[in-house]
Amino acid sequence: MKALVCNEFGPTENLTLEERPVPTPGKGEILVDIKAAGVNFPDVLTVQGKYQFKPELPFVPGGEVAGIVTAVGEGVTSRKVGDKVVSTVQIGGFAEQCVGSEHGAFAMGETMSFEQAAGFAITYGTSYYALKQQANIQPGETLLVLGAAGGVGIATIQIAKAMGATVIAAASTEEKLDFACEAGADLRINYSTENLKDKVKELTGGKGADVIYDPVGGDFSEQAFRAIAWDGRFLVIGFASGPIPKIPLNLCLLKGASLVGVFWGAWAARFPLESRNNFDELIAMIDGGQFSPLVTEVYQLADYKDAFASISERRAKGKVILSMA
Repeated sequence: MKALVCNEFGPTENLTLEERPVPTPGKGEILVDIKAAGVNFPDVLTVQGKYQFKPELPFVPGGEVAGIVTAVGEGVTSRKVGDKVVSTVQIGGFAEQCVGSEHGAFAMGETMSFEQAAGFAITYGTSYYALKQQANIQPGETLLVLGAAGGVGIATIQIAKAMGATVIAAASTEEKLDFACEAGADLRINYSTENLKDKVKELTGGKGADVIYDPVGGDFSEQAFRAIAWDGRFLVIGFASGPIPKIPLNLCLLKGASLVGVFWGAWAARFPLESRNNFDELIAMIDGGQFSPLVTEVYQLADYKDAFASISERRAKGKVILSMA
């Protein structure tokens, strides 16, 4: 099978496309014939050796795939050969086949394409866990989404609207904000030309945002936190801009607000049944027509450099997919 291989930690340009043996599913595992795989910022960090999880070299990166089950290991009961699935794996996704735990795979929605399904698990799984379990967002509350046009940003907008929230999209260009509003955002802030804190206050009548979703980090995190409402929840998702912000803790005290970490992968590993329930609810929203996962960029596996560049340079609007077709 063809696979994208990381032989040494460093830039994604150093990855190589190689022939590798097809893996064999072990106890509790399934083998998936991959049709498409989602590309995420953590994949870039993993290849660079900067992510929380550091695999042994050499390895095949890629954490979410969609495809068809072609073999099952001993003891597998929830999946069978022929099932169309979305599967999350630690590594191995950027290849024509991969193995993963049966508990990390769930049935594709009836209305989803393989490309939509491939970009679904991590972004929508992270965003729903963040809004439901970590923020307990309620209908009528206001959500501020930083990096609103990216993969997790768009997923968060769609899910939040389905949950009854008012969404403020924040991004760096008018083009990105147009895209976020097309996805369902109610209000917009261009933080390249507007003061983030002041604009949030203006848009909320001085109250501030009840929930803030921050996958960006850097300079805008503190500005956003200063615009949080009383009893607000600031969701720490990631640091796509690079620098990890140092928010003064006295702001938490003054606002009665919470800084809440969102590490969906670790939570899903600890609570697989709750995670599966989340996905069942998301699939029901999609099949019920509340939203449809957006895919904006699809690349062939051989064009992986372009796909990674779109993520690394923060040019991507919506989800980036590698196709194995």
